[in-house]
Amino acid sequence: MSIDWRPTAEIATLRERARLTGQVRAFFAARQVLEVETPMLGHGGSTDVHLDSLSCEATTSAGRERLWMQTSPEFHMKRLLAAGSGPIFQLARSVRDGEVGKRHNLEFTMLEWYRPGFSLAALIDETDALIREVLPQDPGPQRRHRYRDLFRESVAIDPFTESIDTLRELAGTRGDLDMAGAERDDCLDLLMSLAIEPRLGRQGLDVVIDYPASQAALARRHRDPEGGEWVASRFEVYLEGLELANGYDELTDADEQQARFHEDNAARRSLGKPQVTPDERLVAALRSGMPAGSGVALGLDRLFQLALGRDSVAEVMAFSTPCC
Repeated sequence: MSIDWRPTAEIATLRERARLTGQVRAFFAARQVLEVETPMLGHGGSTDVHLDSLSCEATTSAGRERLWMQTSPEFHMKRLLAAGSGPIFQLARSVRDGEVGKRHNLEFTMLEWYRPGFSLAALIDETDALIREVLPQDPGPQRRHRYRDLFRESVAIDPFTESIDTLRELAGTRGDLDMAGAERDDCLDLLMSLAIEPRLGRQGLDVVIDYPASQAALARRHRDPEGGEWVASRFEVYLEGLELANGYDELTDADEQQARFHEDNAARRSLGKPQVTPDERLVAALRSGMPAGSGVALGLDRLFQLALGRDSVAEVMAFSTPCC
């Protein structure tokens, strides 16, 4: 049997990737943001219901332990913020189970950075500037959209007040799936991916804000200016129908963080998903005092895919997962 040993990216593409990576580092150096490196393994993993973490057993100074491969460098970087690092960024190898497709890979590079003292609006503008720095051509104007308004325009429903029965029917019809027992967020996620996301970022950089509070993950929450519901202080950036970045006004309350870890694991149990060990070191860091500010994670492979005009992330990676 012949084994294909060759890289999935052309060598010329890897040279271009190296050049673009240098531009990213120069962008942050000019803004005096410190580059850091944190571990790929941690004692806690991501409890997020929408992410699937991988783990392994390893021998440490404490003996045999279960360690979790990091789905992003977030927890360790927040511990650095609590220790007084100031603004930081990282080009981090991240791992997520089940991430397969033209836009996904099991292992990928996450560009993540944190800005103590930054408002969410300020971080949106800095994310916009970074993307424009990397792209060879101006992508067009930045436009901000409320999550609620996008559903009204594209699906003709209010995602906050529509009945679960209607959401299940709409999602099932759009996705040609049986959604009879689906949760509210599952229906909204499916409608977002099928009816809204493909249209975003076609005439500029589209920024989506004011997500449902149930989709806050590690973000603070605030009241919706229209209906008064709790919404997530969060944004996502889209270009050419592709989600590039996900940013938060970061949660700093240790008790709230611990409660969300427990809520996530309860939701995982109800869905038949395995439990994930919460990162108690993060909770301890928050309790010691992490400065208020905003942070964002950007899929660097996706950005390079767009910048270099490639059809998939595999074409800008030396080796995608099936070929490694």
